[in-house]
Amino acid sequence: MMNWLRTNKYAAALLTLVRLYVGYEWLIAGWHKITGAKAFDATGFLKNAIAKPVLETGTTDAVYPNFVAFLKHFALPNVKLFNVLVPWGELLVGLGLILGCLTTAAVFFGLLMNLMYMLAGTVSTNPWLFALGVIVIAAGANAGKFGVDYAVLPYLHKWFDKAWERLFHKPKGGLTH
Repeated sequence: MMNWLRTNKYAAALLTLVRLYVGYEWLIAGWHKITGAKAFDATGFLKNAIAKPVLETGTTDAVYPNFVAFLKHFALPNVKLFNVLVPWGELLVGLGLILGCLTTAAVFFGLLMNLMYMLAGTVSTNPWLFALGVIVIAAGANAGKFGVDYAVLPYLHKWFDKAWERLFHKPKGGLTH
């Protein structure tokens, strides 16, 4: 199944549809935050995620104490940074997925944002987008086959191979003793 997902042209076509859907969802989420009537502010969201880190079942135990500590001691004090990173991150993830440009990087950051939202207690479409994102990232480069990645990835491979040779004075993959 993984081989089919990573190499088959029909899988690439199916992945393009998945990629377009997930990308559209991210693009719209970011666009609304950037162009909204009020400037995006994550302060309320962060304070709520810190104040109510409990399970829906009624227990008062913090579900993710390390994540709550991250929100309390890093995210909230740096909320101005997050007010920029969140909407632009969502928009750029959406563009990357729609265009099929740096697809695996875009979906990785989308998965990371989905995970953060879910850890903060937001469900919404995040589990669905997370599941579809896992399929896209598992497909690797085949997910961007019908996109800009078709042209960009060969160029990036050549560039990284040359950089590797310059840094280590040996071809990538070739170990010398």
